[in-house]
Amino acid sequence: MIIAKNIDDLKDFNRETCVTIGNFDGVHMGHQKLISRTCEKADENNLASVVLTFDPHPLRVLVNSKTPPFITLTEQKLELIAQYNPSCILMLPFDREMAALSPEEFIYKYLVQHLSIKELVVGYDYALGKGRAGNYEVISELGRKYGYGVERLDPVIINDAVVSSTRIRDMVEAGNVWDVRPILGRFFQVRGEVIHGMNRGGNLLGFPTANIRLDDELFPQKGVYAIRVEVDGKVYPGVANIGTNPTFGNDSISVEAHILNFSKNIYGETIRVHFIQRIRSEKKFSGLDELKARINRDIELAKAILAYPESKVRPGINLKETQGNIK
Repeated sequence: MIIAKNIDDLKDFNRETCVTIGNFDGVHMGHQKLISRTCEKADENNLASVVLTFDPHPLRVLVNSKTPPFITLTEQKLELIAQYNPSCILMLPFDREMAALSPEEFIYKYLVQHLSIKELVVGYDYALGKGRAGNYEVISELGRKYGYGVERLDPVIINDAVVSSTRIRDMVEAGNVWDVRPILGRFFQVRGEVIHGMNRGGNLLGFPTANIRLDDELFPQKGVYAIRVEVDGKVYPGVANIGTNPTFGNDSISVEAHILNFSKNIYGETIRVHFIQRIRSEKKFSGLDELKARINRDIELAKAILAYPESKVRPGINLKETQGNIK
């Protein structure tokens, strides 16, 4: 598998291709269907499978501060796509010059000239080019001109609604992390570096926590959650608090994870937190004793939730382990 951050990195990629294109924010079940079908169709036709996406997300270029928080940023998106082992993941740098390309200009420049496209797989509502003018009818007509076929997939319906990034974002922000699992295809996760906090968890309360400087933009509603924490490729049970710690009069939002039966020093390490189930909302307690009692209760509830087989998660892949394949 090749991961390319620029079209020029593929100058020696001399194969005809089956391509899918999208922003793939969340790499949810709808995106997974597209990627799987692209790899399957490539194998059927002896083609290379290419997943083409963009960085930054086009909305970030076109509307900037008005964009919602994204579900998956670049590194996680690449890792999730790579699990399907396409021949190539091409992440094109998106800018206003690319946004100004007509559908035909984009298709000819990138898909025809550089990727020797023979098959294109798109979602039910996909459109490309300036003003999203390149809908299914347009790209199919261009396919007849340039010699590639187009397959359009139906929407994925789960729990009587279309799977979409917007739906997932709304559910995560509402704290519905258990219900988002079948739609996302996994539990929602965040990642970040473990940093020094206020040293209250272990020293004052007796529950040491990993305070996380988030790399991600989207995180669940404030409250306490049963979680699984991924450290160095191993997964541990835990409980996390997202909030301002109102008992201590804090203002800024933090994510603090208490990893059960874990004593390793992980300051400076990047960990992943998988949110399994929301336990309760954030609350201001009368004092330390009441807070400690509630934390003990939270831990017992988290253990009960995490005992369910459906709560299991598998460690994600680490792209650094395949660094030799990245261009």
